[in-house]
Amino acid sequence: MRKNYYLLVLIGLFIPSTHSYAQAKTSKPNIIFILADDLGYGDLKKSNPDAQIPTPNISKLADQGIMFTNAHSPSAVCTPTRYGILTGRYAFRTTLKKSVLFGYSPALVEENRFTIADLLHNAAYQTAIIGKWHLGLDWKPLNASLNAIQFNAANVADLSNIDFTAPVLNGPNKLGFDYSYILPASLDMTPYIYLENGKCTDYPLVPMEDHNSARGIFWRGGFKSNSFKIENTLDNFVDKAKQYISKSSQDSDHPFFLYLALTAPHTPWLPADQFKSTSNAGVYGDFVAHTDNAVGRILHTLDSLHLTENTIVIFTSDNGADWKPKDLADFPGHRANYIFRGEKSDIWEGGHHIPLIIRWPKGLAGNQKIKEVICLSDFMATFAGLTNQQLPDEAGPDSYNFWPLINGTKKLSRPSIIHHSNDGMFAIRKGKWKFIDGVGSGGWSLKDSLDIAPGQLYDMEKDERETTNLYNTYPEIVKEMKAILEQQKLQGYSVGAPLKTKQ
Repeated sequence: MRKNYYLLVLIGLFIPSTHSYAQAKTSKPNIIFILADDLGYGDLKKSNPDAQIPTPNISKLADQGIMFTNAHSPSAVCTPTRYGILTGRYAFRTTLKKSVLFGYSPALVEENRFTIADLLHNAAYQTAIIGKWHLGLDWKPLNASLNAIQFNAANVADLSNIDFTAPVLNGPNKLGFDYSYILPASLDMTPYIYLENGKCTDYPLVPMEDHNSARGIFWRGGFKSNSFKIENTLDNFVDKAKQYISKSSQDSDHPFFLYLALTAPHTPWLPADQFKSTSNAGVYGDFVAHTDNAVGRILHTLDSLHLTENTIVIFTSDNGADWKPKDLADFPGHRANYIFRGEKSDIWEGGHHIPLIIRWPKGLAGNQKIKEVICLSDFMATFAGLTNQQLPDEAGPDSYNFWPLINGTKKLSRPSIIHHSNDGMFAIRKGKWKFIDGVGSGGWSLKDSLDIAPGQLYDMEKDERETTNLYNTYPEIVKEMKAILEQQKLQGYSVGAPLKTKQ
């Protein structure tokens, strides 16, 4: 159980980086992990000079920090990526084999699963999540004899058996977070409510109609709290984050870890008036500009509280952009997924090749680029390295410690990385090779392929755009990559030994 994990973790004081820039480090840094929703690698000026969207705040963050040019989300869609970030484990190892959860779905993260919040809590951090959850919640039923909340074909729950006045039975506060203020799922999924420490902040609920007025201006009908305004969600989360940072910073004995999961630029694309027509990429681009402003407000808060120097800020995205061929045709100057093939949901690079920036002025030299392959599931082991902790047995089975690479003490490369699409298609990257175990995108774009081969193989050093399928050219490479993929799927881990043991 969770208490046993706490006993297994070795609590250690933070050991400063041996990087010359960090010799003066004497106290643990605060950590803010900002996760954008559906932001593409090509949406940012720093990673795509031709981007048609102003992103000055994220550019500033990159100038002062480290930009990763080959970072990947564990999946090409929301829920499995979020599971991987929190647990250091690929979500395909759970019951979720494809697609995502919905607002009333039961909790995907088991209550005894060790999380990055547990890890940092054990290192004396205050821990909080503010923003989009999308990992399922165990709602308390009014009639426990029914055993489970009932769902219809559209994944809408029978609300008559949910006790919205009681805290959820399993959610962030059961998974290592001291404080939580969340939206249950995506901003286009019912229920449209805020939960603070697991409890609905405004009840009863009122009906909300389906809405689909234009490209990207979409949400599903269902129920919402009476005070919920869908267009205010992004700024509301930023306001809550600012309040949390200010309050937590007053505790001089305990640094804070804030997982800030933004709801943008996922649909519905609803930029505030001040951002409308500020980009050359339509309403989507304007919403990305609004997202950049949200990041800027967090950075400004750190500056105003004199927290910037000793706060690690991580900025990334949960998958590629939902930027379709029609969007490319309508706004030919902007490529939300940069040069990469495909889009959100796809096994191709456009689905999971994402921006990643890390800034820590007191501990890391800025204006750097790292080209090594990294996965967002690696933050479990990397935070363990940062805080000088040993992971408990079975924790983070797909998490690789990149802290020595980040702080400049050691050159590291990931042995391999598994990619997973919305439809459940697998791929594996090892060295320059990327093997896809199937045809087509595995997602929302091209379902089939004109290739006569039953799979795909790309040389990613020469063909980052994935234009030339070498499956039939290198059968031995295909055989080797397929065998490694199957072994890692079967054995239940991909990094190190199946059970991490104490030294």
